[in-house]
Amino acid sequence: MIISTTKKSLITIYTLLVVLLATGKWVSAQNCGCAPNLCCSRFGYCGLGNDYCGTGCRSGPCNGAPSNNGGRVSDIVTDAFFNGIANRAPAGCAGRGFYTRAAFLNAVNSYPTFGTTGSRDDTRREIAAFFAHVTHETGSLCYREEVGGQSRDYCDENNRQYPCAPNRGYYGRGPLQLSWNYNYGPAGRSIGFDGLNNPEIVANDPVISFRTALWFWMNNCHAAITSGQGFGATIRAINSMECNGGNAGTVTSRVNYYTNYCNQLGVNPGGNLRC
Repeated sequence: MIISTTKKSLITIYTLLVVLLATGKWVSAQNCGCAPNLCCSRFGYCGLGNDYCGTGCRSGPCNGAPSNNGGRVSDIVTDAFFNGIANRAPAGCAGRGFYTRAAFLNAVNSYPTFGTTGSRDDTRREIAAFFAHVTHETGSLCYREEVGGQSRDYCDENNRQYPCAPNRGYYGRGPLQLSWNYNYGPAGRSIGFDGLNNPEIVANDPVISFRTALWFWMNNCHAAITSGQGFGATIRAINSMECNGGNAGTVTSRVNYYTNYCNQLGVNPGGNLRC
């Protein structure tokens, strides 16, 4: 009886191994190696849809953690919403095809409280606010780098914690135009790249690019918008020089994008829109 059971177990294991090897899924389960636009499922397979991008997704455009009210960032930032911004960029833009929804959702996986904090309206206001600034800063996802930024190194020589590297410029790059050595240094340390010696990667790697924008947002804007301080507080956090009459035109531009996106997402923009 013991011998019979053992033989059956061995046959079952052998059959399973044959199936896995024949389909190639044994190898892919060990190391996904998925294309950037595909999810690596919790079981180690590449693909799209909830089976791959849902619970346990390891990498790629995962659906992200659900918010307190059950929604997900990927449910709010739909293809239509994201492409409605990206498609406004002219064909010759450096950001055209660089900034993608897949890269954004991949980056969001590193910041599970982004767009998931608070009520349904809170989550939508935060996402509308983030993309309002992204749209303004990049000209509708057109620019990877600040226009004319090469002529400005943005080096704060008094900052000894994150000293500037020779022949490196810390001008604006990415969706929120990350600037200054005191931002590149800690952003790189948090995300996992050498922000002081290789700031160029922010304009060359789309996932890192979005991660730097989300890093800045979570450290400077997230609490303001989710606590009800209003969109104006996020303007002050991103560019305080525009506030208090410093540049009313750019403030209006940001507010217009924000209210437009709030309308698209079906949420009231709230008060305190200007800084």
